[in-house]
Amino acid sequence: MRLYTTTEGIAREEPDGSLALVDLPHPDLGALLRDDERAAATVADAGIRRRVAGPDELDLLAPVVAPGRFVIVGLNYHSHVDEFSEGLGIEADHDVGEPFVFDTPGTPAIGPGAPIVRPPEAPDQVDYEGEVALVIGRPGHDVAPADAWSLVAGLTIVDDVSARDRQAEAMTSGRGIGDAKSFPTFKPLGPCLATADGFDLPLDVGLTTRVNGEVRQDDRTTDMIHPLDELLAHITRQMTLQPGDVICTGSPRGVGMWSGGRFLRSGDVVEITVEGIGTLANPVA
Repeated sequence: MRLYTTTEGIAREEPDGSLALVDLPHPDLGALLRDDERAAATVADAGIRRRVAGPDELDLLAPVVAPGRFVIVGLNYHSHVDEFSEGLGIEADHDVGEPFVFDTPGTPAIGPGAPIVRPPEAPDQVDYEGEVALVIGRPGHDVAPADAWSLVAGLTIVDDVSARDRQAEAMTSGRGIGDAKSFPTFKPLGPCLATADGFDLPLDVGLTTRVNGEVRQDDRTTDMIHPLDELLAHITRQMTLQPGDVICTGSPRGVGMWSGGRFLRSGDVVEITVEGIGTLANPVA
């Protein structure tokens, strides 16, 4: 089931593809998740206030407007390890050990159609990273891999936008790279929350990123280095996940930094498509 946050409240996709605005008091899916561990069932059972033909007839927001935090996973696709190594002129090592994970404070997330704003203090190397995101639906700490998927309310798309010059400065100085990924508008989410019961593990969906219609990234989640159940279990050993947290599961080959420095410019449009979820499109300002 696909669930949406709109300017008029929460909506669910009906079997015929129409959207039903449901009769719930919560302004967005994040607020519902924090209030109700049975959020998907609650939306499925809720009464209908109004029905429209499809998502294009509503103003969509990020499914979770204010994530509690973003958990970012680096170098989690074999293809991305390859391009990273090629860019540095070193031999690729796919035996990466434990996942590379860090978190950043949650900031208001933009949704479909909202502009990615290049920050005035770091406008020149703003880069896209198309990713599958996991939205947490119930608390979890030190969870076994066999139980980890039960923490996930659903999947959405995230563009893990990064200011690469700031990232390089942080890495050189020994600081964390979270600041380079935390400028306002740098984590677009959407277009919907596709509930976790619609996906099997190991996850096998295609991910394609286009910039101005040109394919830049095209891969499948089967290229991930760390299976999602093991990744989730590892994360819960480092931190307690809470409803509304968003996990950015990594990006495949094709980011601008390792494609000849093809960074985003004003007027560009980034479109990220993931099978079973939809397309997240954002212009660049």
